[in-house]
Amino acid sequence: MGEGSTDTPQGVGHGGREASHVPVLLKEAIDFLNVRRGGTYIDATVGLGGHSYEIAKRLGAPGHLIGLDKDPAALEIARERLVSGRSSLVVGQPENQSADWPMITLLHRSFAEIANERRPATVDGILADIGVSSLQLFDATRGFSFQADGPLDMRMDPRSERTAEQVVNHLDERELADVIYEFGEERRSRRIARAICRSRPIRSTSHLAEIISAAARPMNSEQRRIHPATRTFQALRIFVNRELDDLKALLEAAPRILKPGGRVVVISFHSLEDRIVKDAFREGGIKDKYYRVLTKKPVTASEEEQDRNPRARSAKMRAAERV
Repeated sequence: MGEGSTDTPQGVGHGGREASHVPVLLKEAIDFLNVRRGGTYIDATVGLGGHSYEIAKRLGAPGHLIGLDKDPAALEIARERLVSGRSSLVVGQPENQSADWPMITLLHRSFAEIANERRPATVDGILADIGVSSLQLFDATRGFSFQADGPLDMRMDPRSERTAEQVVNHLDERELADVIYEFGEERRSRRIARAICRSRPIRSTSHLAEIISAAARPMNSEQRRIHPATRTFQALRIFVNRELDDLKALLEAAPRILKPGGRVVVISFHSLEDRIVKDAFREGGIKDKYYRVLTKKPVTASEEEQDRNPRARSAKMRAAERV
């Protein structure tokens, strides 16, 4: 999630704060999705509704947009923008155009359950913007960020049982080191895990960040570029929310529920996610013959977008079409 020295630099997928919501790679994602008027589309990570709104504009009244999100707070904002407040979204457009709005269904659930939502070959397109949203990141009470002190929670879905506090305080040292290494790609994972276990109990984000910073002081310019706690916080978030397992489930379901010619577009923010997407599309295109891969290399944000929205710097988008 590359935001330089800020925390969770590879996982901020849905743009800025609620008041200045900036969807990443918006034009590119919509272009590759190739929205058909009257079609059925799934926004697997509806977030604050930025991508969904652009899809809905193109669907028109005959269409159906299905939005999924683990976070009920994000869904409420999306509901206001996409359903309750749609007339305010089209200020300046003719009244008959504002009425040309698709059916919208918003569901509080993980996109891992996407296969349960639709029958085979009934969807024209799927968009997934993977990562933590700014709504979550900037709310200290959610515990995603070490920029402000908060409880060690990190759950995207408040109904989930496992919290970051439970992981930090109850995993044994080897298990914790493995989580930090596997999901954070942190080379100093054993040193960090040892320091965490010696400092238990740990209850807050700032306490955890202090422990990590003391245990893993940056030794070179590359390490100084990001905060020492960045990769560990990323690892805990991914582990708590089972993000990679959910992504694999989405990619497994996509070819079953897409119509021929339907497209799947995935925006990811770190190498672990991008590798999973790349491998799934490649296998689907070469081995199983059910995809035509549309992006030989990942699409990245322009310099202009990166200047305007620094969180777009690490975004990588891949797309494939069902054959």
